[in-house]
Amino acid sequence: MTFAQLHPALAHHIVNTLGWPELRPLQEAAVDPLMAGSDALLLAPTAGGKTEAAIFPLLSRMASSNWHGTSVLYVCPLKALLNNLLPRLEKYTDWIGRRAALWHGDVNGMARKRILASRPDVLLTTPESLEAMLVSVNVDHRQFFSGLQAIVVDEVHAFAGDDRGWHLLAVLERLTRLLEHPIQRVGLSATVGNPSELLAWLQGTSTRPAQVVAANSAAAPLGTPSGDIQLDYVGSAANAAKVIASLHRGEKRLVFCDSKQLVEELGHTLRALGVTTFLSHASLSIEQRRQSEAAFEEARDCVIVSTSTLELGIDVGDLDRVIQINAPGTVASFLQRLGRTGRRPGTLRNCLFLALTDDALMHAAGLLVLWGRNWVEPVTAPPEPRHIVAQQVLALCLQEHRVGDQVWREWWNGLGPFGGAADPIVRHLVSQGFLDEDSGMLFIGPEAERRFGRRHFMEMTSVFTTAPEFTVLAGRKEVGRTDPALLTEEIEGPRLLLLGGRTWRVTYIDWRRRRCFVEPSDGQGKARWNSIKGLSGLSHMLTQAMRSVLLGEDPPVRLTQRAKQHLATIREGAIDTVHPAGTVVTRDRNGEVRWWTWGGFRANATLASTLTDIASPGQRVEDDSIRLRDDVTFEQWKVAVADGVARLSLPEVDQKALNGLKFSAALPRRLAEATLAARLADLEGAAAVLRESARWTVLM
Repeated sequence: MTFAQLHPALAHHIVNTLGWPELRPLQEAAVDPLMAGSDALLLAPTAGGKTEAAIFPLLSRMASSNWHGTSVLYVCPLKALLNNLLPRLEKYTDWIGRRAALWHGDVNGMARKRILASRPDVLLTTPESLEAMLVSVNVDHRQFFSGLQAIVVDEVHAFAGDDRGWHLLAVLERLTRLLEHPIQRVGLSATVGNPSELLAWLQGTSTRPAQVVAANSAAAPLGTPSGDIQLDYVGSAANAAKVIASLHRGEKRLVFCDSKQLVEELGHTLRALGVTTFLSHASLSIEQRRQSEAAFEEARDCVIVSTSTLELGIDVGDLDRVIQINAPGTVASFLQRLGRTGRRPGTLRNCLFLALTDDALMHAAGLLVLWGRNWVEPVTAPPEPRHIVAQQVLALCLQEHRVGDQVWREWWNGLGPFGGAADPIVRHLVSQGFLDEDSGMLFIGPEAERRFGRRHFMEMTSVFTTAPEFTVLAGRKEVGRTDPALLTEEIEGPRLLLLGGRTWRVTYIDWRRRRCFVEPSDGQGKARWNSIKGLSGLSHMLTQAMRSVLLGEDPPVRLTQRAKQHLATIREGAIDTVHPAGTVVTRDRNGEVRWWTWGGFRANATLASTLTDIASPGQRVEDDSIRLRDDVTFEQWKVAVADGVARLSLPEVDQKALNGLKFSAALPRRLAEATLAARLADLEGAAAVLRESARWTVLM
């Protein structure tokens, strides 16, 4: 019956070209709501057929209803994922005599001109490229998007959890206003703890019927423990390389690291051990990444070492093993990585954790405890995105050239952040020269030109901040990009860089054009990147799980003998910082008083700001504890805690944190600080800590 609902040409090719006698459960369940035009969130594990679940019904509607022009947008968080998806979507659209095409920052000018001259039916793109099309003088956006009917947002959870999600929603509302009709919204996700809330967020102001569609509504939660999971402690990256080199020979292994620097160092060491190794991270050139991913897909006995760039649904072929160095930040991220394995019949999902430090071992153990409890993080949009409002108002003025000062908010159709609270932001933009105002019309002002006007306002289309990097060239061929600090630090002898897992000697630095030229070299180069970090630290739930591990709970996975022994040592060393009946306050032999809250980074930041009478001022916020004044007494602590429950305060923020908030310069300072303070706070976690009893201990 389901095949009968699809367009006959599409159904024919699914059966005869793909060789599918039937659709997968998710694909079958998605047909009715998507064919009816409902908004939807499609949920299935990695490799569960989500792309086809979304695209088959939409292509059927396209053919049956005779949609014209670019009628479907397919949005992804990564350009590499779009590149990977293009051949599949080209094949599917060709079955019904339609076309798919790619538009993102790496697509050249000639390809873009072809797209503008002959609009594809399905356009694969990113939110930043959508924004660029709307503000570009070379794109007639009203004509180009006139046939738009639906948008598919792949890996929607990756958008919703940060400011790119607010940016995407705002752009969708502007497109809706431009077209004067609603756009069907379809989100795809593998791992979310709050699907109904995520769908409501994706809908924005849409009033269409909406439905969460899962592969099997009666199935267990996405976090249900299954597979071959092992936790090991190895103590160093060099030891991790030795383990990887010796285990699973003849198999294809994907190794995840938590930094580009670690990717480079581990990749270099593995090659020195004779392991066929490829690398993938965002500071490698596009050509380098593509070559690595293509070679890895075709090879067998090899390793690819990657940051989170390969976490999402990029196809790297028939994978045997996933190895995690240290631990990912969330259970959801772990599930994404775990889902890369076990795709062949008769194989299990698997992941080997190799912890390099005590903290990493505890982090991994806590995360696996949460996984064992079937818990996955809820995906929540960052609160109070005032800087996105500023960016969007400026982008709208670029798009429309002039916008009425009384009607600008109508472009977002009542989307929450663009209500009355946005008025002071627009007034500030005018008063500071980001916008000019004349005869009731707003338009781009000189300050916006000065700050964001470089390269035709390209800085305006992206809402995340990246650290400055130098391009590294071997002859005319780009190798990648590196941190400028590596080019300025004092050294003896040749300046050696580590990039792409190989050592390069710097031969010339072009400071003006931010380029450095290199040639291959022997020895051990250095890798370094200074990323602009946002609000970091572990969550309340993860830190509480780590506390449970210290109190004796083991994760439901195989622990190596090394991991068991090291975990026992950590537990013994932490005996004074945890207690099953509540939190612990310790005074050490130097008089330092520390409250072991196990509350997580944001909860502890909230507590430090709330308990100003007893908290040590200006302290660095930790995940597990906050420092109290050396002279604090139990009675003072008790009074402060009782008072704090009723008056939790938002954390204070500093200038360094503001610098990481793109477009904060376009906000009044007090609003920029309020935005960051709201994002740094965990009022619920802080309140939970304050409700616990505490045990006071003097350490001898």
